[in-house]
Formats: sequence, structure tokens, C-alpha cells
Amino acid sequence: MDYVLLFLGVLLALAGFLGCFVPVIPGPPLSFLSLLMLQFTRWGDFSTTFMVVMAALAVAAVVLDYLVPAWGTKKFGGTKRGTWGATIGVFVGMFFGLPGILFGPLIGAFIGEYTGNSDTDRSLYAALGSFVGIMTGLVLKLILSGTMIYYFVKEFLSNI
Repeated sequence: MDYVLLFLGVLLALAGFLGCFVPVIPGPPLSFLSLLMLQFTRWGDFSTTFMVVMAALAVAAVVLDYLVPAWGTKKFGGTKRGTWGATIGVFVGMFFGLPGILFGPLIGAFIGEYTGNSDTDRSLYAALGSFVGIMTGLVLKLILSGTMIYYFVKEFLSNI
């Protein structure tokens, strides 16, 4: 059973890392579940405090993932149309590889803002805010998921 849980943990860790880039996959929560899978094997020996902190951080990452792009858009003078455009841009951008993932939100936010107010400069500025917010969320998720994967590997290697 340990090997099945270890295999599931590795799959969840990989899915968690992928989820940092793909909006429909919750990256940090999956990375946390990988830690949980390892905890139930003979190779896992995380403290309760560590697991509670990691769970809280995973939940916070999900919440912030929704709040940070909206904050970025509002901070740069954008509207809900820009936020929606950025979100749609992320999904459409996935079909165009890394450039699409990076620039899809920016283009989507611009289109969303431009269809709402037709002012190119204002729309571009608000789109930049959405882009900054989405990229900030991406970096936060990468740091958190990367940290969890690090502890997964470290714990496994130290107990084999």
C-alpha cells in the first residue's frame, strides 16, 4: 500500500506543479495532497504543525489566486470586464503554449476593457494590471507548490 500512496503522491505533486500554470487545476492544494499521501506511508514523518501550516497556505493560495488579479485590475483602474477578459485569456492562451499563457491574460484583459470603454490607453493600462495580478498569483503558487514538492522529496529521501 505504501507504494500506491507514494505513486499517488508523486502524481499529485506533478499535477500540483502543472496546476500553477493551468487555471482549472488547483496547484497548491494538489501539492498539499501529495504531502498527505506521503504522510500515510512509512517514508512520511511530517509534524502536525507542518501539515496544518501547509494546508492553510494551500487554502490561502486558492483564495489569493482569485483576489490578486482583481486587485491588480482595480489598482490599475480596470473593471470587471477586464478581469473577465484576463481570465478568458488565460484559458484561450493555454492552447498556444507558454507565450499564450503569458500573454493571453494581457490580451484578454485589453479586449474586455476596450469593449467596455473604447479608450485604448485606459484599456491597456487596466490590462497591464490584470496581467500583473495574474503573474503575481502564478509566482505565489509556484513558490508554494515548489516548496511542498521540495519537502515531499526531502522527506522521502531522508527516510528510505
